[in-house]
Amino acid sequence: MRNHPVTVSMRLRWVFALLLLIPLADALFLVVVADSIGAPATVALVVLTGLVGMLLVRAEGRHTIRSLQEKLATGEVPTKELMDGGLLIAAGAFLLTPGLVTDAIGFLIGVPLTRAPIRAGLERFVVGPYLDKKSGGFVTGTVYTGGFPNEGDTYDDDVYDVDGSSYRVDDE
Repeated sequence: MRNHPVTVSMRLRWVFALLLLIPLADALFLVVVADSIGAPATVALVVLTGLVGMLLVRAEGRHTIRSLQEKLATGEVPTKELMDGGLLIAAGAFLLTPGLVTDAIGFLIGVPLTRAPIRAGLERFVVGPYLDKKSGGFVTGTVYTGGFPNEGDTYDDDVYDVDGSSYRVDDE
């Protein structure tokens, strides 16, 4: 079952709108901050938040890799660690982008306390529905297990009782 082209088009419009709004919000916020504390201090603040954020992401990345290796060594599936790794890559990208709004988003994704609910939301609203669509409902257990669909309905016109000695030729 495929998505309707209009639905996909609407989703892409929202993605493009967000991609345009984040830099706009970043630029406007930088102007407000520069007006308040001065341009050199604003540049120093942007550089400082970027450096501190990258140190945070680096430390969290090391912890995530260590945890991933432990899970693999014990034979467990490291799903949480893989999601954390992807989120840390996104956090690093946000922190490398100059601006205070993107740095704030990067910090939210990079800190373990706020990364856990983000990961849970992604699992619930993005990963789960995608896997359900690909597996026919087996991931979340919404697969149809109640027998054959329309089992209680009887359609005498469509049902033929065929055995080896009799069959129906005419279809009237």
